[in-house]
Amino acid sequence: MDFNGKRVLVTGAGKGIGRATALLLAQRGATVVALSRNPIDLEQLTAEIGCHTPPVNLAVDLADVAATRAAVRSALPLDGLVNCAGIAQLTPFMDTTVEDLDRLMATNTRAPMLVAQEVVRDLLRRKVPGAIVNVSSIAAQVGIPNHTAYCASKAALDAITRVMAVELGPMGIRVNSVNPVVTLTPMAVLAWSDPVKSAGMLNRIPLQRFVQPEEVASVIAFLLSDDARMVHGTCVDVDGGFRAG
Repeated sequence: MDFNGKRVLVTGAGKGIGRATALLLAQRGATVVALSRNPIDLEQLTAEIGCHTPPVNLAVDLADVAATRAAVRSALPLDGLVNCAGIAQLTPFMDTTVEDLDRLMATNTRAPMLVAQEVVRDLLRRKVPGAIVNVSSIAAQVGIPNHTAYCASKAALDAITRVMAVELGPMGIRVNSVNPVVTLTPMAVLAWSDPVKSAGMLNRIPLQRFVQPEEVASVIAFLLSDDARMVHGTCVDVDGGFRAG
């Protein structure tokens, strides 16, 4: 998985899976365009990448449509895209508000679509192939208590992934998603810090542990690479066997 000469945009690069992915791609030779809401996170990422190719940093809130489009256009041209930015809201179904749903759909579903549209327009204009990975969740496929808006936003992202694959495949643009079970990002550590709550989920994972961000990053890198040149339109579970049970 050699990414020398490749330029890849990673959203949500400041923390968690996005950060691990940006680091891995930089180590493999890519020029990473790192997008995050928090400029301090981006500065720390740059320092951590160190002697590898330094990233191009973009600080933007993906809930802002105009700012998102402008930021992506400023990063072109690109060879690959990892839509990793995401937020969660832990609320029982009966307490989930319209505002909760709209906020998660804006970041977890609408933003990946907008970012991908800008990247794909440029790929088509230049008549070159590309690869896109949308970071979804096992929550797109199973019901998890208190995750109404999150489950809905990730299920919608999976649907968009499939449509993208059908429409963009003939143009040489591969699209896949990764669907991890609980991944020990800062967001997940907060959500699953209660041992009673986490025990119920762990008991459903045959490998008996949650996922590390670096393990998801490795799958993302594979899907971006030429090693996966016939992997297209899939939702790849990274779940320790969760869905096998």
